Amino acid sequence: MRLALFLKSALSFSLFALSFWAKGQSVSNLQYIDPRIGNVGQLLEPTRPLTHLPNQLIRFTPQRKDNFDDQISSFPLTLVSHRLGQVFAIKPSVKPVNAALWGQPQTWDHDLETSLPWFYSTYLIDEDITLDFTPGKKTGIFRFSFPAGTEPSILFSNYNNGANQYNFSGKELTGIEVYHNDIKVFLYGKFNITGTPGTFENGKTEIRNSISGNNTKAFIRFPKGTTQVNFQYAISFISPEQAEKNFNNELKGQDFSSMQQLARQIWDRTFSQIQVEGGTTAQKRSFYTSLYRCYERMVDITEDGSYYSGFDKQVHKDDRTFYTDDWAWDTYLAHHPLRIILNPEQEADMMQSYVRMYQQSGWMPTFPVLFGDHACMNGFHSSISILDAYRKGITNFDINTAYEGMKKNATDATMIPWVNGPKTSLDDFYYKNGYFPSLHPGEKETEPKVHHFEKRQAVAISLGHCYDDWALSALASDLNKKDDAALFLKRSKYYTNLWHPEKQFFLPKDDKGNWIDIDPKFSGGPGGRDYYDENNGYTYLWQVQQDIPALIELMGGKDKFEARLDNLFREGLGRSKYEFWATFPDHTGNVGQFSMGNEPSFHIPYLYNYTNSPWKTQKRIRFLLDAWFGDNVFGIPGDEDGGGMSAFAVFSAMGFYPVTPGTPMYTIGSPLFSKITIRLTNGKQFILKANHASVVNKYIQKAKLNGKPLHTLWFSHQDLINGGILELEMGPKPNKLFN
Repeated sequence: MRLALFLKSALSFSLFALSFWAKGQSVSNLQYIDPRIGNVGQLLEPTRPLTHLPNQLIRFTPQRKDNFDDQISSFPLTLVSHRLGQVFAIKPSVKPVNAALWGQPQTWDHDLETSLPWFYSTYLIDEDITLDFTPGKKTGIFRFSFPAGTEPSILFSNYNNGANQYNFSGKELTGIEVYHNDIKVFLYGKFNITGTPGTFENGKTEIRNSISGNNTKAFIRFPKGTTQVNFQYAISFISPEQAEKNFNNELKGQDFSSMQQLARQIWDRTFSQIQVEGGTTAQKRSFYTSLYRCYERMVDITEDGSYYSGFDKQVHKDDRTFYTDDWAWDTYLAHHPLRIILNPEQEADMMQSYVRMYQQSGWMPTFPVLFGDHACMNGFHSSISILDAYRKGITNFDINTAYEGMKKNATDATMIPWVNGPKTSLDDFYYKNGYFPSLHPGEKETEPKVHHFEKRQAVAISLGHCYDDWALSALASDLNKKDDAALFLKRSKYYTNLWHPEKQFFLPKDDKGNWIDIDPKFSGGPGGRDYYDENNGYTYLWQVQQDIPALIELMGGKDKFEARLDNLFREGLGRSKYEFWATFPDHTGNVGQFSMGNEPSFHIPYLYNYTNSPWKTQKRIRFLLDAWFGDNVFGIPGDEDGGGMSAFAVFSAMGFYPVTPGTPMYTIGSPLFSKITIRLTNGKQFILKANHASVVNKYIQKAKLNGKPLHTLWFSHQDLINGGILELEMGPKPNKLFN
C-alpha cells in the first residue's frame, strides 16, 4: 500500500498509472537511459547527469564543468532551478579539516561513475571514498563509504551568499541557505553510521563558520574507524518544520536500498508509457535518454498542500499541485505539446500554475522559476502553450483568468527582451505601426530599459509576438470574444510589415519606416541581437509557423518556398566557422545555414510537408537525428534547455511533430522505429507502425490510419487520443507521388 501511494504521488499520473501498467509490462527501457549523453556542449552549456524523480524538487548532479572535467568541486543537495543555481553543498573527506579543504576539488574516474535517473555513484580517487545517492520527491539519501582506519568528515557549505546557517544537535542537522537574496531554503537531516539514526558516541562534531564573507562552512567529524555513513535529508521552501515533515513523510522506515528501489520502479513505469520496437540500440539510447530529460521540468514544489511562491513571496494553500521552473521560449514548441499527450492531467496543473502566477504577480510569466518570473529571452509564448492545451481538450484550469493574463501581457507589458514590467514608448510604436523599430548600426539607444547586451532584437520581437497574438486571437474566438479576436488577428499579421519583397527576408526598419541595410547572415552584433536573437535572418525567415500558407505566398508559391528550404540547408556560412561561431555561438548543429542547435529551427525540416516534396522532410529529419543526436557525450547539438531540445528528438524519433502548437494537428516525418506504442492516460493506445523501417528505409511509400488509406501527411490530436493505428510502409527510395 505504501509503495502504491508513493508511486501514484510521485508520478502524478492519477489512478490510471498503477492499474494500467499492473496488467503486465515485461519490457524495461531503463537499460537505454544514459544521463551522460550530451555532457560535453557544442560551444555553450552541456547537459548534466541528473538523478531525480520525474518533475520533482530534488535534482542532483555533481558540480563540474562538463564530462571532460575530472574534478568535482561539490555535490548539491538539490538544484533549485535549471542552470540557475543550487543549494547546500556537501562533500566527504578523510583529510584533516582546515579552512582550505572546502575549496579543494576531488578527482573522479569516468569508468567508476554510475549515473542513472534513480541512482548515482562515484569513486573519489584521491581519498578512496565512494559516494552513492538516490532521490525522493523532497528528499534524498547519500551513502558514503570510507577507507578503514580513517577519521572521516562530511563538509557542508553554501552556493549563495546570505544569512546561511547549520545547526547540529548530535542527532539532527538543520540548515538554512538563502537563495536569490531573499528565499530561505530549509534543510532537515539525520546521519546513520550503525543502521539506526542517532548520536555519535565518542565522535567529534563541530560547526565552523568561515571567516570569508557571509558564506557558512561546517563539518561533522565521525569516530575513527567509521567505514560508512548514510545521510538522509529533506528540503523545504516553506519552513524548517515543513522540512522535518517532508523527511518523515518520505523517509520514515526507509533505507538507501528501499528508496533506490522505489525510485527505479517510478522511472521504469514512466518509461514504459512509450514502447518501441526495431531501430538500433544507439537510436533507443538517444530516444529514451531524450525522453528522460523531458521529465526534469516543470517541478512540483507543493508540500502537503502548500507551496512557496516567488511571485508574491508568500506561502499558499492549494488543492492543485503547483509547478515552476519553465522557460517558455524553449518549451512551448515541443516540450509542452509532448506532455499534453503523455500526461494531460499534469499539464492542466501546470497551466493552472501559470494562472496562479498571474494572480500573484499581475503578469503572465515568461520564464517562471522559484524566485518569480526570470526576465529572459523574448515573447509571451506561454500564451501559445495555454491555447495548445485548451484546444487539445485540457480544460481543467481557469481558462478565463488565463485569457485575462494573456491579454494584459499583450496590451500592457513591454515586449523588450530580458525585461519585465509595463509597456514603453517602443511598445506603443509597435501597436501603432505594426513592427518593433530598429536602430541603425552605431545609433545610440533611446530607451533606457533596453538591455545593454540583449539589445532590441526588433525583427525577432515582431515575429514572435505575431505568433503570440495569433494564439490570443484564436483563444478569444474560442471564448466568443469577437472584438478581441479581430484585434489580435490583425496584429498577428504584422510580420508582413518587415517582409522585404525584393530581398525576400524579414529585415529591420527604423522608426521612420526606412529599411536598414544588413547582411541577414551576419549583421546585428553578438547573436544578431540588434535585429534577431541568437540566430540570423536565415533562421528567422521561417518564424511564421502560425501562418505557413501566407509565408508560402510571400515567397511566391510552393516551388519557390521549397527552393528556399533547399537553399537553407545548402547555403554556406560565408566565413570560417571560427568567425561565425564567435558571433553566433548558439547557432550550432549547422547544416548549411540551418541550425539544429537552437529552438527556432525545430519546425523548419517539417515545412517540406507544405510543398510537393514531403519526402525531403523524411530525408532531413533522419539525417539530423543521425548527425546531431548520437548516444555519446556530444549527443546534443546545442543548449538542451531542460527538455526543450530533447522533446524535439522524442517527437521526431516517433515520426510526427506539432509544427504549430495551438493547432491540434501533427505532421508526419520518418519514424526511427518499426513500431511505437503510446499508452494514453485515457486507457487507450496510439500505435504507429512503420513497416520495414530501418536506417536505409526512411521514406514513406503509403499510409493508413485505422485501416483506411491516408492521403495526407497530417493527423489530428483527436485521432491520437482516440487511440488507433497509423501504419506506414517504408522504403529505401522516396515515393514522390505521396504527398
